[in-house]
Amino acid sequence: MLLCLDIGNTQMYGGVFEKDNLIFQFRKSSRAMFSSDEIGIFLRSVLRENNIEHLSIKNIAMCSVVPDVVYSVRSGVIKYFGKEPFILQAGVKTGLKIKYKNPLEVGSDRISNAIAAVNLYPDKNIITIDFGTATTFDVVNKNKEYLGGAILPGIKISIEALESKTAKLSSVEIVVPEKVVGKSTIESIQSGLFFGQLGMVKEITSRIIMEEFTGQDVIIIGTGGFVHLFQNENLFNSILPELVLRGLLYSFFLNN
Repeated sequence: MLLCLDIGNTQMYGGVFEKDNLIFQFRKSSRAMFSSDEIGIFLRSVLRENNIEHLSIKNIAMCSVVPDVVYSVRSGVIKYFGKEPFILQAGVKTGLKIKYKNPLEVGSDRISNAIAAVNLYPDKNIITIDFGTATTFDVVNKNKEYLGGAILPGIKISIEALESKTAKLSSVEIVVPEKVVGKSTIESIQSGLFFGQLGMVKEITSRIIMEEFTGQDVIIIGTGGFVHLFQNENLFNSILPELVLRGLLYSFFLNN
């Protein structure tokens, strides 16, 4: 079995693959500082509680956009699993031609999404849209060239900004509103968050297609923790919440 870990700014997202079947997933709030013991004990516990023996984990793959936690996670899995993890980072094989001005700037989670996309949809032009802490767009053409993308504040960041920067606007539940015109402050915030994000996503997607893929077919993949909010908006050809984990799966086998 392969344990895959995506450590983001606010969450750790993990999953266990048996061959290419994702048999278990979990999420944990992440923070900048936690010890190797904390992460090792958590991982062994969450596997045990889901009837997966930690000794059955033969390999571990990970990516992170939070450099400060990489050392702790690596140390934790070595101590508690006895495995040196594969880390998706600069210098490993990706199967992509990175066209960023500085390839080192591309987040490893974004690269993982792109790796999964080109393996699932070979010889296709692809846009992945990841609804996480930030909402990110990644663009790959049918020649496996990673062209770049766009980054905008995600829904969670927007809520936190409203809460921290205004005197009377509090945090709200993230839901799909019934109407654009809210009849209360809470409904108005929920409307602004959802339809504001929806409008930005539609505009950016449209402009990417015009700039890079005019007259060509494009596969649009939705992923990330908040993608379910937009599943009925006809934005995607496919919704794959586990895309980043599949990218880790493919990159692990590409490098081993």
